[in-house]
Amino acid sequence: MKRNFEFAGLRYPKSFLKLLLLGFGVVSLPLILALWNAGAYVDRLTTQSQAAVEQAAEAARGSRVLMEQVTAMERLARQYLILGDASLLADYATVRRSFKQTTSDMSLLPLDETQLQELNKTIEKEQALFEQLGGKHDRREERKQMIDGYVELSDLANSVLKQSNLLIDREIENMGAAARRTQSSLLWQLAASIPLGVLIAALFAFLIAKPIRQLDHAIRQLGGAEFATGIQVRGPADLEYLGQRLEWLRQRLAELEQQKTKFLHHVSHELKTPLTALREGSELLADGSSGTLNQQQSEIAEILRHNSLQLQRLIEELLGYQQALDSINRLELQSIDLSEVARKAAEAHKLALAARNLNLALHLEPAALTGDADKLRVVLDNLLSNAIKYSPEGGTITLVVRNEQDKILLEVGDTGPGIAAEDQERVFDWFFEGKLAHQGRVKGSGLGLAIARELVLAHRGSIEVIADRAPGAHFRVGLPRLQG
Repeated sequence: MKRNFEFAGLRYPKSFLKLLLLGFGVVSLPLILALWNAGAYVDRLTTQSQAAVEQAAEAARGSRVLMEQVTAMERLARQYLILGDASLLADYATVRRSFKQTTSDMSLLPLDETQLQELNKTIEKEQALFEQLGGKHDRREERKQMIDGYVELSDLANSVLKQSNLLIDREIENMGAAARRTQSSLLWQLAASIPLGVLIAALFAFLIAKPIRQLDHAIRQLGGAEFATGIQVRGPADLEYLGQRLEWLRQRLAELEQQKTKFLHHVSHELKTPLTALREGSELLADGSSGTLNQQQSEIAEILRHNSLQLQRLIEELLGYQQALDSINRLELQSIDLSEVARKAAEAHKLALAARNLNLALHLEPAALTGDADKLRVVLDNLLSNAIKYSPEGGTITLVVRNEQDKILLEVGDTGPGIAAEDQERVFDWFFEGKLAHQGRVKGSGLGLAIARELVLAHRGSIEVIADRAPGAHFRVGLPRLQG
């Protein structure tokens, strides 16, 4: 047997704990990848948004400064044209240097085409006006034309500012669109990771549950005294080792079962010879064949005869137990009517019923099924015998055969003391006698119901105690119509 069981090319870890940790890790992997990817998306979106916001803010700030500088140059130009003061022209030159630095800085920003065009127009317009400002402007029309030019320059600077504000709005929209795309992408990744995680979890659940199911089956197999089939557990090394110990236990129990069988067979046969002599001797004494007995001697002889008969019956039941074990799984299947089998079984108990003054109520529906008539007759005999033993004189025994969907139900009930609640789970165990059994007139061997259960299970049926019926004990057998 391989040390580690292979599944889809993979091997079980050496311990069950490692298998659990591996399963947890692999199941968590899709979620970890999704979280890592989400973090990368958010980081990239944050970086892009920060850069866009900084650029837009820088463009807006430059546009406001540019607007202030153009306004200052326009005011100085108006004053110079009116007063002709050379110091005003020097102040204009100072503001103009700042203007040129601002436009130079703005031109380095990643402006769109419209902003760049407006900025170039502003620079060109200011350059043309500065060249005209240095000349003579004696006529009023020339001064008015210069002032109108600075008004146009102010309008151009204002247009640059508006474009910068529009840039901010566009960047906000772009960030919103990018956030929506990121959200949609993350949702799709989450939608894909959930079924993938469920699939991986189902796979590991199968891998984890498989050796546990094998162990559970092995324990149930041993608990049901099924020692013929070997036990093999495949999985982590520690569970495989546990399966090997269960296999060793199975072999030991099988050996003990064989020894018990041999012992019962040997003892049963060895006791029959002296028991026969004891029974014949007690019969001769009771019949007076060896002389007339007084009353006390007759009572002693009757006690000997009664107990020898009871001992012989118990020995025969032990032999019948061994024969039942040997033949339980050898079914001779044929089409039968269970109601006819039940009717014949009831007729065979007429004398026992009459001796105890018991009434038998039959409710038999025609019920065709595939089964072994002889072994089902044994089931009925054991259930009826059990009911007769524990029914009070004058009581009633019910025997019911009825159809129910895809199976047939057989019920036997009596009006005796019933079965104690704590004994209902064990009443079908081999050699088990409940608490109420010792209070009855007849003590059994604890084999009849156990044999009935094995024969019913061999027919793939079920047998149970009906706990909600009173008074007495009530048994229900369910049999499939066809044997699969």
